[in-house]
Amino acid sequence: MDAQDKGSDARHGSAEPGVPGPRAPLPGPVPPADGPFGPEPATPPEDERAAGAEERPRDPSDEPGTGVAALSLRYRIGAALALAVVAVAVCVHLGMTFLHVAPPNTVSKKHSETIADWIYPEFEQNWKLFAPNPLQQNVSVQVRAEIRTPDGGSRTTGWYDLSAQDGRDIDGNPAPSHTQQNELRRAWDFYISTHDDDNRPVGLRGALSESYLRRIMVMRLDRADAAGRDGEVARVQVRSRTTQVPPPSWSGEKVSDKAVYRVLPWWLLPEDEARGGIG
Repeated sequence: MDAQDKGSDARHGSAEPGVPGPRAPLPGPVPPADGPFGPEPATPPEDERAAGAEERPRDPSDEPGTGVAALSLRYRIGAALALAVVAVAVCVHLGMTFLHVAPPNTVSKKHSETIADWIYPEFEQNWKLFAPNPLQQNVSVQVRAEIRTPDGGSRTTGWYDLSAQDGRDIDGNPAPSHTQQNELRRAWDFYISTHDDDNRPVGLRGALSESYLRRIMVMRLDRADAAGRDGEVARVQVRSRTTQVPPPSWSGEKVSDKAVYRVLPWWLLPEDEARGGIG
């Protein structure tokens, strides 16, 4: 009777010992799904999406090219052709130089003219530094002239030291010309190799070497204005002055310090050379 009088308070009150309490409420209804396959995943914030994009590895093909790869196809082909031409030219030059300095062989004998045309005069090789007995002399080539004056008289100039002049032009010059370095030396070597000690020609090239040396002397005198305004060069005379290179102090070797001269005869100039030409 008492339980009935309490009504709902009896049902929701605290349970007495040994009597089970009220049941927990049942879960509410599940909200309907947004799609046929369930709810859509939550969208991450924008900053998280940016961080994920930065962490994603990049494709190397997406990056811009550098160097030759940045050029268009047309320029790549042009660069490849230029590189091929340079490589071929370098190989040809090395081959020609090797055949020039190598001992005579079948190839160098067969193509001697082609090799000489390629090497001379700019790529000439002088291996005296590596010879068993390198050059130990200083050779200076000098010239003087006999000048014919308009009144019929004549005068003789002093000696022009052409080797010393070339030395002054080369000294301090980072890129001296091949003419300054080798023209005079080669002309003098050519002359003494085709003449004996009495200055008589030996072989068929004697007259050629004499004419070559004489023309160089005339050009050098004309540059120095040796004849003056009204005179002209009638004859020239060439000589060499040879001195020994002093040995190092530790060698104990003794050499003469006196100069040795080789004086050539006077050469009468043809008419065209006397007026400053080279024949």
